[in-house]
Amino acid sequence: MTVQNENEYEDLLGLWADLESGLGIILGSPGSIQEFEQRVWQYDRWMQALLKRDTDVGLYLLFQLAMNSPVGYSASHALVSAVLCHLIAVDLKLSPTERDNLVHAALTMNIAMTALQDQLAGQTEKPNVEQRDAINTHAVKGRQMLVDIGVADALWLDTITLHHDDSTDRGDLRDLPPARRLARILRIVDRYAAMISPRQSREGRTATESARSIITQAADRHDEVGHALIRAVGLCPPGTYVRLDNKEVAVVMRRSSEPDHPHVAIVINEAGTLLNPPRLHRTANSGPKIKASLPTSAVRVRINHYQVLQLGAYAAQHP
Repeated sequence: MTVQNENEYEDLLGLWADLESGLGIILGSPGSIQEFEQRVWQYDRWMQALLKRDTDVGLYLLFQLAMNSPVGYSASHALVSAVLCHLIAVDLKLSPTERDNLVHAALTMNIAMTALQDQLAGQTEKPNVEQRDAINTHAVKGRQMLVDIGVADALWLDTITLHHDDSTDRGDLRDLPPARRLARILRIVDRYAAMISPRQSREGRTATESARSIITQAADRHDEVGHALIRAVGLCPPGTYVRLDNKEVAVVMRRSSEPDHPHVAIVINEAGTLLNPPRLHRTANSGPKIKASLPTSAVRVRINHYQVLQLGAYAAQHP
């Protein structure tokens, strides 16, 4: 289903932003939320409904939200992680029970350090001793917080407890006990999502740099999680920027059957001038090719994202 007009685009962007905002509220004050677990299920269903409408459009809007501002970092990170976990769960054909617990763990894995995570995103200095201690203990403390507010699912809780345990990297994914399997997936997704997100201490690494780092490490371990992540979102996910080998700049619109050859909209020509309207380019078919991924901060012109998504809809309808 495509975005039919500019108002519909704004509405859809607003729905993703509202989901992120609502998630921020329950993560920021979990003890004051009635039926916390039911709220997590509600946000999960909301997320799935938005992705089901059009996964590429959902990823485009999600990555745009995640990369444009460090404000509300914790909620943004949780939502990006949950979406990626959902897509990987589908790719790996996890059981519905494992998929649900993985996504719910992604949404709540940092619940014991929500305020600190937002604070760290806005500070330029390295974490101090007290902050480092909170980081090191947040998985165990997060589990206890969830137990205290009524979460009783052991797989959800165990996945959170283990999501920074590097021992989950050992062994074949399919042979691991469920909690360790889910924790390995969440651990990789958590690192990837953190890499692409901007903070005051550094700009977000470009998604391609992050993806290459994770896929290389996964390949070295023969781990299928990293490969599933690339299959799910591509080497250059929708919503991220790239420089082409003719010096034009494009924004990725949709994934294609080849992870390293997405459909893009060229938005800036080789002279650095904004193109209005943007131009569709299928990188798998012909040159120019993608030379490098770019951080959002490198693109200083105002992009008409509705026009970009219209081109993406055309690309989907006319393969």
